[in-house]
Amino acid sequence: MKFTLINNKKTEQLSFKNNLTIKELLDQIEKPLETVVIKKNGQIVLEDEIIQEGDIIEVIQIIYGG
Repeated sequence: MKFTLINNKKTEQLSFKNNLTIKELLDQIEKPLETVVIKKNGQIVLEDEIIQEGDIIEVIQIIYGG
């Protein structure tokens, strides 16, 4: 199964196992959940959301500081 990942303006097609969650994906690409917002097909989702065939997943880095 495949989905599209948009990460730092880089777009790639990735294969995945069934029932891959957003949290598992973030672990694989080494992005801490606390530093990103995730969109699935244009809608903001939580980390327990399951990725489906053909989904478009966008990782948006949160800018913060003091």
